Amino acid sequence: MASISKTIKKNKQSVAPLLEGSGMIEYAPAPESKSSAKINAKYDLFINGKFEKPLSKKYFDTINPATEEKISTVAEANAADVDRAVKAARNAYNKVWSKMPAKERAKYIYRIARMIQERARELAIIETMDGGKPIRESRDIDVPIAANHFFYYAGWADKLQYAYPNKKIESLGVAGQIIPWNFPLLMAAWKIAPALATGNTVVLKPAETTPLTALKLAEIIQESDLPPGVVNIITGAGATGAAIVNHPDINKIAFTGSTDVGKIIQRAVAGTNKKITLELGGKAANIIFDDAPLDQAVEGVINGIFFNQGHVCCAGSRLFVQESVYKIVLQKLKDRLATLIVGDPLDKNTDIGAINSKQQMDNIHKYLKIGEKEGAEMYQTQCILPKKGFFMPPTLFTNVAQSSRIAQEEIFGPVLTIQTFRTDDEVIEKANNTPYGLSAGVWTDKGSKIFNLTTKMRAGVVWANTYNKFDPTSPFGGYKESGFGREGGLHGLSAYLNV
Repeated sequence: MASISKTIKKNKQSVAPLLEGSGMIEYAPAPESKSSAKINAKYDLFINGKFEKPLSKKYFDTINPATEEKISTVAEANAADVDRAVKAARNAYNKVWSKMPAKERAKYIYRIARMIQERARELAIIETMDGGKPIRESRDIDVPIAANHFFYYAGWADKLQYAYPNKKIESLGVAGQIIPWNFPLLMAAWKIAPALATGNTVVLKPAETTPLTALKLAEIIQESDLPPGVVNIITGAGATGAAIVNHPDINKIAFTGSTDVGKIIQRAVAGTNKKITLELGGKAANIIFDDAPLDQAVEGVINGIFFNQGHVCCAGSRLFVQESVYKIVLQKLKDRLATLIVGDPLDKNTDIGAINSKQQMDNIHKYLKIGEKEGAEMYQTQCILPKKGFFMPPTLFTNVAQSSRIAQEEIFGPVLTIQTFRTDDEVIEKANNTPYGLSAGVWTDKGSKIFNLTTKMRAGVVWANTYNKFDPTSPFGGYKESGFGREGGLHGLSAYLNV
């Protein structure tokens, strides 16, 4: 406890002495202007093509995690509001969307994709303000890939007979979709685009801490003239999500979030006819062999865990380094961490933005204490943290036991545990020794070694000599407690069809 307080105190000290003679450059601020983003003071529920006041008559605030200031007030849907949205989706499915020729459905999906591109800057700013991620990530990753998913699935809408030759296929009906706070717009695109392409209608609930880009997407959908009720976006917390899961007239549940909530949803739909896909937590292994390009590997590790604040379920939060290069890799990591800028997410220089909420930051601090109590050695960079907002310095843990909680449980923050290994078989066993199985990374110059590991590691996605690369044509999903089913690619169509 005392050592953590001491470390945090150090981080608030000036780094000027560190910069002197180090060759490091102190960048002038380069903030993105908020003027390009239009955010309403209050948002209602998007039901049947219009923004409707909630029957609950309740609203909640959404907070900028970098400043702790209120951004907007958002409606809180209750069970009656959910029922309204489901009825609108069912009516649109029965009367319009399921009867519309596939090539006409494709035109609407293409139109949404183009409008996302046209408003990319505004969406990136809102994503960063609401979620805390650096503007570079929102601008260069989240928004473009979200648009690409709509483009990709628009192309499939009138070609489903080629995806499933000689098979009878039919849409499911109404899809209830619940998404997390780490990729709000991208997760919405992952779920809405394939549902629409396969002829389903949608009731989507974004996370209560990051609802704004989903509501901005609702505005885009409204402006695209998509038939009313085809997509309904309602906001709220856990009770709203539960009402969607338990609604008797929903045919499909798609959930991305924590494993604990995923288990609750799985129990709730057991015995019903609802189809379900779950994309849950992860504790990804990132493996560096002694023959790897070490500088490239270190950069991949930084990209895999720190540039996104560890706010991705596939974050490479467990690093395994072959013993012969462990000291070299560790020093390179520390040197690279010293150059990372923690601060205003809207600043284009920022590498690590804000933690999404105070609750999440408190949870990360809890794991820092657990790590030290278990005997691991903690290293944090000496960087200046903003006085307001929820910020954390990048953190390394060495001397970590395989059974340690920080090596087994999802922390969802900029925290990396480091372990060593000697042989291929040893690292495969260590990498698989976790309840999760969402993703992994391998760094080596031997193709045979890559293929050996990819066939033996229980992970839905394995990146080779890169990390966190996403493409709408590639399926994504996990094993074990990381969920089941796939999103993205051809596989993503199956989740919304009876074949």
